[in-house]
Amino acid sequence: MAYETIIVEKKEHIGIITLNRPEHLNTFNVPLTGELNDALLKLDDDEETRVVVIKGAGKCFCAGIDLNDLKGKTPLEYYKWITLMEGWVQTISKMRKPVIASVHNVAVANGIGIVASADLAIAAEGTKLGATAINVGLFCMGPAVPLSRCLGRKKALELLLTGDMIDADEAYRIGLINKVVPKDKLEEETMKLAKKLAAKSPLSLQLGKRSFYEMSDLEYAKALEMANNHFAILCTLEDAHEGVDAFLNKREPKWKLK
Repeated sequence: MAYETIIVEKKEHIGIITLNRPEHLNTFNVPLTGELNDALLKLDDDEETRVVVIKGAGKCFCAGIDLNDLKGKTPLEYYKWITLMEGWVQTISKMRKPVIASVHNVAVANGIGIVASADLAIAAEGTKLGATAINVGLFCMGPAVPLSRCLGRKKALELLLTGDMIDADEAYRIGLINKVVPKDKLEEETMKLAKKLAAKSPLSLQLGKRSFYEMSDLEYAKALEMANNHFAILCTLEDAHEGVDAFLNKREPKWKLK
């Protein structure tokens, strides 16, 4: 299948998905999220693929959801939209093949969601990560689910409630990523890890991953379903639209007091 917003390659039993909207900082829109989910499912079904890598084209990994997609929806339309936007989160958890995030420069909102959702993650030195939706009157509902599994309640809530950015070293320290590497070594180190996994028993790798998620994330789907409902409701509030409009027009938002 030919994709418009992603690039899919296969190298030595490794499937590589590149988010390919560099002119929009690889932000998620409906085509990208649909194509990403489709590519993940196809690579999971591909007998030759043993490991999947997700990376970003251009100057950053992923800057979240395209805020231009937010306006003009009913509550039901918002729910359907955000369920589609976050579908890949659950797909990664259910995939048989391990998924590695290869991250550079910026990973915020859905970008940090990919990092948290991936089974393993490597970041280039200087990369900045954040659950930044709170800064535009929203909340990283979907990313909150994998973040809470990765980091525990206190650190996950600190990121989610403040919207603060952390660097790759801090992300490594708190367990969000597995390794920090020099910028010019990111692809090499990512492929090195992917090849190491690809060299393992595919059956053991796949059954092991499935068992891990079933025992440690038993309520994952229920948590994500709740998050999508809450996000759909949040999108109907004035502060969400005020924050997005302020962000897009480079002005300070005027929040409602209640």
